[in-house]
Parts: sequence; C-alpha cells; structure tokens
Amino acid sequence: MMASTEEEKTGLQEEAITINGSPLAVRKMQTFEHIGSLAAVAQSYGPRSVKSRILKSIYIVLIKAKINVLLPFGPLAVILHYLTGKHGWVFFFSLIGITPMAERLGYATEQLACYTGPTVGGLLNATFGNATEMIISIYALKNGMIRVVQQSLLGSILSNMLLVLGCAFFAGGLTHPHKDQVFNKASAVVNSGLLLMAVMGLLFPAVLHFTHSEVQYGKSEVTLSRFSSCIMLLAYASYLFFQLKSHRSLYNPIDSEVDEGQDAKEEDNEEEEEPEITQWEAIIWLAVLTIWISILSGYLVDAIQGASESVNMPIAFISVILLPIVGNAAEHASAIMFAMKDKLDITLGVAIGSSTQISMFVIPFCVVIGWMMGKQMDLNFQLFETATLFITVLVVAFMLQEGTANYFKGLMLILCYLIVAASFFVHVDPTADDN
Repeated sequence: MMASTEEEKTGLQEEAITINGSPLAVRKMQTFEHIGSLAAVAQSYGPRSVKSRILKSIYIVLIKAKINVLLPFGPLAVILHYLTGKHGWVFFFSLIGITPMAERLGYATEQLACYTGPTVGGLLNATFGNATEMIISIYALKNGMIRVVQQSLLGSILSNMLLVLGCAFFAGGLTHPHKDQVFNKASAVVNSGLLLMAVMGLLFPAVLHFTHSEVQYGKSEVTLSRFSSCIMLLAYASYLFFQLKSHRSLYNPIDSEVDEGQDAKEEDNEEEEEPEITQWEAIIWLAVLTIWISILSGYLVDAIQGASESVNMPIAFISVILLPIVGNAAEHASAIMFAMKDKLDITLGVAIGSSTQISMFVIPFCVVIGWMMGKQMDLNFQLFETATLFITVLVVAFMLQEGTANYFKGLMLILCYLIVAASFFVHVDPTADDN
C-alpha cells in the first residue's frame, strides 16, 4: 500500500515539473545534446581539423592513386620548355604529365556526382569526361591548328570505340572465359544511331568539298558545318533528356547472373562506396585540375610541330593516336575494371557514351567556338578521316547488335585499331597548308 502511494507521488512530481508539455529531464537531455553537437561542429571547423582535412584531401587526390607517380612530368615539361629548345622532350613530358591529371579529373567528377544525384551527375560526366580533349582543342583552335583539332577529336572517337572497348571486351572475356557477357542491347542501338548521325554530319561537308558542288567554294561547307553543328548540339541535348528523364528505364543494366536473389542485393550494398572527399573539395579539385591541364595543354600544343620534326613522326599520327590515348586514360582504366566485374553496361556507357559525347557535343561545340573566334573550323574532316570513322562505326555497330561480348570480339576491335594506327602513321595530309 505504501509502495503504491510512493509511486503515485513520484508520478505527480514528474507531471508537476513539465514545461510546454515536455518533462524537464528530457529538456535537459536535449540541451546537452544540442551543446554537444555545437561543440562537435565547432571542433570540426577548428584550425587543426581544417588543416588535417586539407592534408587528407591532398593525399587522397594527389598521392593515393598509383598513377600519380607520373605527376612530376608536368612541371618537368614546363622547366624543359624554358631551359631547352627540345620540343620533342617537352611534348612527351607534357603528354605523360597530363595523363594522371585526366584520370584525377574523372575521379573528382565521380566524387561530385555522389552528391548531385543521377541527372546532374550525368551532365557532369558529359561535361568533364572529355574536358581534356576540349581544353587541348580550344588551345589548338586559338593557334589556328584546325587540322590538329579535327584529328585529335576523331582520334578520341576511334580510341574509345576500338581500343578502349576492345581492351574491355578482351579483359572481361578472359576473366569470364566460360560464358558470353551480356549488356543492354537497346541503349547500344541508340548510341550507334547517334554515331551514324555524327558520321552523316561529317560526311556531307567533305563530299560537298571534294565534288566541287558548292554554291560558294570554301564558304558553303563552313556554313553547312555551322548549321549542322547547331542541329547536332540540339540532338545531343535531346539525347540527354531521353537518357536521364523520359526513358531512364531503357538504360537499366541487365543482370547477367540468373540466380542473383538476396546475394546480389547484398553485393550491391557492399559496392555502394561512400564519397572520399566532400562536395566543396570535389568542386575545388575540379577547378584546380582543369587549370593545370589548361596550362600543360598550352605547352603540349606549342610543341606538336617541333616534336613531329624531331622524332620524324607525322602530325596526323600524333593527333589521332597519341593525344587521344592521354585524354582517354581515365576511360580506359575504368572500362576495363567494370568489364572484369561483369558490368558491361557501365563499360559501354564509358566507351561508347564517351564517343557519342565527342561526336555529338565536343566536335560541334568546337565548330561554334571557332565561329566565335573567327576561325574557319568546319566539319570537313577530309575523305580519309571521314571514311575511317564511317567504317569504325559500322564495325562496332555490328559487334554490339547481338547484345553479347567475349574475348574474341575484343581482340578483333584491338586489331582493327592497330590497322587504323598504322594507316595514320603512313598518312600525310595533303591539304594541311590550305587550312
């Protein structure tokens, strides 16, 4: 009886000390938690914490990755430019120095995409995925090297479609030798259609020029190129809306394993990686890396002519084969890695998606930028280059039509790239002086 009365008194006391409907004990707990959280925030923004965060970010971006051992070649190229007149060394050191920068630029873009969501992330990848090629092209345009711009962008498409995709198929096929890897055929067909549209945009100015059927010789092809470039940019914008908004389900990856069940869900949860750097750190690194690539690109473009003469190598080979390999370093590594993990849809998004971006966005964008600069940049890539692109698109489209991949398809694509590389090694541009 006494125990029950004591409990009632205690209950009455707890009800009595109530402020705005919440017990005083709870309010005290909330106050302590709030003070603790404020202290944690203050501590996180303290000078020691900021310094450690900066050092950690520098370590993650500039030291952690193995490819960063090539970073010193960039400053060495700048030093060689001012101390010696050897353009060959400046060119190759700049080429090696840009390679890790291109890979780190791709890494920073992926980190930022973790915070922005799939739609903005897709646009970021479209913009920064080929930033190296765009920066080199704008510097070359500024110097009036229109053929270098055309050939380096063409080389990026050929490299992605033949070398990157071929190596990915080959590595994936060797990793999974007892089966054909499967990917989403519908999205591959859409990208193949866009690449054929790009070929059409490049083909007509070249045919118009070489058949001498222009209304105004030398001017009509430029006018047609500028009009076609605006149409291609519109088509690419429509493609982004189609891919990221209206038909997003079309780009869902195909599960290559039949009996995935709960194990697959657990694997997916394990593979969802947390971002290693914060959103603002990713933005700052994007700016820093873009500026450094811009600086190195200036020295690279200035040394192309001298490097060609010093090593007895055609400018066409340097532009079509060597420059794109540097720009595609990040795509090359990630495409092979995803293929070995049996994620061919991501591999195709990297390799074929990057080719689509260059052909439908970067090339028309360079034409528009050249128009604004007063340069005669057009879509007339000459017959040899246009024919090479046309055959390449057809070969890759045939490889993708079944929706399966194996090591033999990859080997064929790599061998096709070797033939293309050999062709440009013996190719001399007869109209280089006219442009």
